[in-house]
Amino acid sequence: MDLFLQQTVNAFALGGTYALLALGLAMVFSTMGLINFAHGELMTIAGYILMACGLAGVPFAFSILLAIAAAVLAAIVMERIAFRPVRNASGATMLVTSFAVSMILQVLFQNFISARSQAVLVPEILSESVRFGGLVIGVNKIAAIVTTIVMLIFLDRFMKHHRIGIAMRAAAEDFSVARLMGIRANTVIAGAFALSGFLAGVAAVLWVSQRASVDPLMGFTPVLKAFIAAILGGLGSLRGAVAGGFLLGFIEIYLAAYLPSGMQEFRDPIALCLVVLVLIFRPNGLIPSPALKAEKV
Repeated sequence: MDLFLQQTVNAFALGGTYALLALGLAMVFSTMGLINFAHGELMTIAGYILMACGLAGVPFAFSILLAIAAAVLAAIVMERIAFRPVRNASGATMLVTSFAVSMILQVLFQNFISARSQAVLVPEILSESVRFGGLVIGVNKIAAIVTTIVMLIFLDRFMKHHRIGIAMRAAAEDFSVARLMGIRANTVIAGAFALSGFLAGVAAVLWVSQRASVDPLMGFTPVLKAFIAAILGGLGSLRGAVAGGFLLGFIEIYLAAYLPSGMQEFRDPIALCLVVLVLIFRPNGLIPSPALKAEKV
């Protein structure tokens, strides 16, 4: 029982990170119809800011603010320079653009910083553990769960009560009608990118806090998993992104914990098979986007 509870805590921590990243992808997709595969590089930028601040002796709390601010700024610049000029192009063109931005940033990281993994100085308290009865839970896991809960509550209130959040929800429902109602496309899309950068920055802090390192490809695997989570939850659905992120986190952790040692090398294929099994019964995802009116048959 203790092992199950221990792995459940780990699943919540990992699933929360996937949920935040999937939310960032879903927000951009719901407004632009774009899967931004350069989203992972926003994580990497935040990670390198944490590394630089640690080397410069900046307090970790202030480093977190700088890292998140850098991810938000990078997302806004990315939208303005790379995606706004091709906004009215085909989906394939925007997809290729996102891959191009991702590749360019990875090469810049490798050539101007380092191709190798770099250590990040994190507070010692994050490497400590807390005992609850028979459970031993890492402080970084607790921080990840609490941060995820706070972020989800904040985003829920932001999307329901803030003017930009309401505009983003309206644009996700029907962008054309939203524009006729006076909502500015540039404001909504820039806001979606800024919010996605904010989520990527928070996810980067959680990711780095548990690994204490950063490398040029740091964001690739988490964002790929977040993309799977977004599809699993219902592409374009914000609540679905959260559900898909947590479900994928639970699948990965439970397979790692309970799969026989001889089958551990097949853990990822088995996880993907389970995802496909869910999608067979829920083709539009766990919580389909309201904008998705018809099922594919």
